[in-house]
Amino acid sequence: MFHTIEINVAAQEVDLAAVHLQLISRKLGIPAKQISGIELVRRSIDARKRPPMYLLQFKVWVDEKPEPEPLWDFPLQDVTNAAPVVIVGFGPGGMFAALRLIELGLKPIVIERGKEVRARRRDLAAINKEGFVDADSNYCFGEGGAGTFSDGKLYTRSKKRGDTSRILEIWCSTAPHVKF
Repeated sequence: MFHTIEINVAAQEVDLAAVHLQLISRKLGIPAKQISGIELVRRSIDARKRPPMYLLQFKVWVDEKPEPEPLWDFPLQDVTNAAPVVIVGFGPGGMFAALRLIELGLKPIVIERGKEVRARRRDLAAINKEGFVDADSNYCFGEGGAGTFSDGKLYTRSKKRGDTSRILEIWCSTAPHVKF
């Protein structure tokens, strides 16, 4: 079983594993030699204060061998001849709705007002350089939704959101394959 530990470090310490180990052992109240494994889970920057600090979240194993987590396996089926379901918008919600429909054996038909990511980049450049706004392809409309060209946060205010770990696993396991 692992512990989830968060530490704050300065920018010059963000890549120093020895500093991370020392801070984690201090936070757990154990000697560093008892820590048998560390895995960085999340790295973010808190720039609200000066100097900015990095918030690092780790999985930490104590006196036991870390077990690697399996990569996400997409048990998707062929839905070519399945009943179609229309999804309006290909933002994060539309993407996951399409994925869930495929898992349920239904065929998602996605209708997106805006353009795909590469073409949107040109449209955003036109906004910034020329002041021209394409009503159908801008920061709000297009593949990936409004978050595609933001700071990358996916957030919900729902109090009944349940376990989001599956969504994060899917997103992180597919991210290296996404081409922008």
